[in-house]
Amino acid sequence: MGNRGQALVEYVLIIALISVITISIVSYFGGYLKDAITKSSCSIADKVYVEGDKPGEATCMSEEELELQKE
Repeated sequence: MGNRGQALVEYVLIIALISVITISIVSYFGGYLKDAITKSSCSIADKVYVEGDKPGEATCMSEEELELQKE
């Protein structure tokens, strides 16, 4: 019976390690992922993709809004 509990603990530790690694990767690359999703949604909504100063700050604008911002 002691071996079953040991195997369960090992599985829980492996799942915890995978979770920590996944959360670290998403938090590190989160801005880039958000920009990729924003770029896709801009093309679907027929708007212009405008890059932000930092990763994750990109936006979609209509052509009229973009022209007003340039002025």
